[in-house]
Amino acid sequence: MTLITRRNALQLGVGAAALSATGAFAQSRVTAASATPPSLPIEKGATLRMLRPVRFVQPDEDIFRAGAAAFTKATGVEVRVDFVGWEDITQQTAVTANTGAGPDMIIGFGDAPHIYADKLVELSDVAEYLGKKYGGWMFVGEKYGKRHGTNNWIGLPFGGTAGPLVWRKSAVNAVGYETPPSDLPGFLDMCKKLKAAGKPAGFALGNAVGDGNGTANWLLWSHGGSIIDEEGKVSINSPQTVASLAYLKELYPTFVPGTLAWGDISNNRAYAANELSVTSNGVSLYFSLKNDPATSAIAADTEHTPMPAGLAGSWPSAPLTLNAMVFKHSRYPNASKAFLQFMLEQEQYEPWLNANLGYWAHPLAAYRDAAVWTSDPKIAIFRDSMNNKFWNGYKGPISEASGQASAEYVTVQMYAAVASGQSTPQEAAREAERRARRIFRR
Repeated sequence: MTLITRRNALQLGVGAAALSATGAFAQSRVTAASATPPSLPIEKGATLRMLRPVRFVQPDEDIFRAGAAAFTKATGVEVRVDFVGWEDITQQTAVTANTGAGPDMIIGFGDAPHIYADKLVELSDVAEYLGKKYGGWMFVGEKYGKRHGTNNWIGLPFGGTAGPLVWRKSAVNAVGYETPPSDLPGFLDMCKKLKAAGKPAGFALGNAVGDGNGTANWLLWSHGGSIIDEEGKVSINSPQTVASLAYLKELYPTFVPGTLAWGDISNNRAYAANELSVTSNGVSLYFSLKNDPATSAIAADTEHTPMPAGLAGSWPSAPLTLNAMVFKHSRYPNASKAFLQFMLEQEQYEPWLNANLGYWAHPLAAYRDAAVWTSDPKIAIFRDSMNNKFWNGYKGPISEASGQASAEYVTVQMYAAVASGQSTPQEAAREAERRARRIFRR
């Protein structure tokens, strides 16, 4: 493998400021075990194209492109990486899978490989090698990587981002709390007091891949609900779901206006503009505030804690996960697999992980010793995001149907209907059940 050093990274086009800011080339503490890589003879004349979601922090893209260039230097295989919008990646994955044409590889979200499992190249040899070398796959990595009920890997998770509670310490303290309550009634009481003080909370209820689904999942799971049960039967219309909808009916009036239309960037903007004091977000919000002199005081006043667990027993969050897949229509499956393996090797992956400043958390256990996790105490909460015990489609098997239910925002729209006053909790739960049954019957 080619080690990406400061010198050759600069030659590959990574900015010096980005490298020094991220600490990506500090002395590594990550320990790798001895493991024999799979035999992947690269096809003659191979060239590769990959789609992946656009970065949230610029060094993500810089270091990723540097890794791709290092692969080209090591193998002679040209790699084109296109960064596309978060909503677009879902649509383009569907087009690629359904037409059997397009990029060789796509890094999609979470359960995307399970939607298109029959169109994908198996990745077990690479996944098993990486697991042996880097301390094993963390819970969510293995959950999203393996086809349900088998040991066959159809995805290679690159990382996940959780959405903890992001809050202004001064505001929370001013209404009588040292930290936000971890119980649901206490959290509601705090939000009511923040609203009265002119420092409201705000959580996305729009069709947003990360934040909208994150809000809906938290509400559902913290009340003990699920869209399907352990056997895969639709369970969304339950007393637990109705209780969560009734809870939101009380909580929503404490929000800043506009959350029904929020996308994945909306709460970032509102928080940075001092329009709200409590939200849920990945680490990108904190670092964007910290690195801008105009908002650095907000960052200094910002803390992260898990969302209230309620009946869940632990942080009810499924990390939004980057999950790589190789399509059967690719003429170069070995080159594709070799590229993904290369990018998850320590020489490439650890600098990329550090460059992301904690936004993407590692799926392989050895990387918990990467320098980024001790670079700022306020981001330590993100380190074990991929070990949360929740996933899209919880409590049931990950499948094409569970992925489709998430893509169609079944639970998000259920909560939005109650928040907007269009439906009662009972009506919204029945409509979600109808939609879920249609999807899971396919």
